[in-house]
Amino acid sequence: MSRSNIVVLVSMYVWFAAVASPASAQPPAPERSGSELYQAACSACHGADGKGAPTSQIGFTDVEPPDFTDCQSASPEPDSDWVAQIHYGGPARAFSRRMPSFVDALTDPEINRVVAFLRTFCSDRRWPRGDLNLPRAFVTEKAFPENETIVTTSVATSGPGAVENLLEFEHRIGARSQYEIGIPFSVLEQETGASKGGVGDITVAFKHVVFDKLNAGTIVSAGGELGLPTGKESSGLGSGHTTAEAFGMISQVLPRDGFLHMHTGVEFPIKSDAANEAFWRAALGKTFTERRWGRTWTPILELVTAKELATGSHAEADLIPQMQVSLSTRQHILVSAGVRVPVSERDERHPAFLTYFLWDWFDGGLFSGW
Repeated sequence: MSRSNIVVLVSMYVWFAAVASPASAQPPAPERSGSELYQAACSACHGADGKGAPTSQIGFTDVEPPDFTDCQSASPEPDSDWVAQIHYGGPARAFSRRMPSFVDALTDPEINRVVAFLRTFCSDRRWPRGDLNLPRAFVTEKAFPENETIVTTSVATSGPGAVENLLEFEHRIGARSQYEIGIPFSVLEQETGASKGGVGDITVAFKHVVFDKLNAGTIVSAGGELGLPTGKESSGLGSGHTTAEAFGMISQVLPRDGFLHMHTGVEFPIKSDAANEAFWRAALGKTFTERRWGRTWTPILELVTAKELATGSHAEADLIPQMQVSLSTRQHILVSAGVRVPVSERDERHPAFLTYFLWDWFDGGLFSGW
């Protein structure tokens, strides 16, 4: 073979090799870390340190960027709230349009890496993350400490007429604790047929998170409650004695947006012949979300049991199927409706319709965030 033929063959081989090599064979560009993405896309407004850039740099004064290093304000938010706002901007949670949408600039994995990096600004790990703040049932308490106001109403569907209401104010103390004040006010039908209303026994409670692990989706709390005899016993509005209660609860994240609450305790009457009472409660539910980050619908099935610790007493058990729905865009205003159905001792106890209105006031005012 002549020298010129060899050169032609070698040239053809090189050309075919170049044509046959797909572009994908080139080494892929390295993934940008959450820190790199934050510095490129977010730091201009939120600051390199996460505390918020000065107004002289961001160019507007009507909105103050949040301080991601402030664990008190940053830790209660679930990842889904931050992901929604990065995707669709501030209006995704009824915040300012100054927060732009990055849906066309960042992929879902990149947004997730940014959120993971944002979480590093809160360095105090005592604060449980908002992803452990699971939907609330009617009776079964959850373990996460809250800043909420709830009004619950119970209406008897048969038997003597009764409309019972409970106003609960919950306030978080520091990273892991909460106090709660409960004020019942009811209208009850008397034996004479007349109705009488008034305030019942006011309760004061305290709970503290004793364990939480985000990766396992578990949070555990314990605490106590004091019931004061502020209601008029003769009208059926109070017990007539002071009670003390010790309790514990666990909340568990389940796959596919499911969750489980368990709550147990013992109530001790003080200076009274009334029997001690033990209770056990559980609530199982699952959240469905419209359009990925829109309104939430949460069906919950709750089992509530109680038994006096006295010889010959029988346990009382109720089932409460219910549905919680978020109303506001910020998802800090929620309502729930359900029916409390006795499954034991049904001759003396009757079904009741339940509803509650919940305002998570830490996330915004009653008329904001819609």
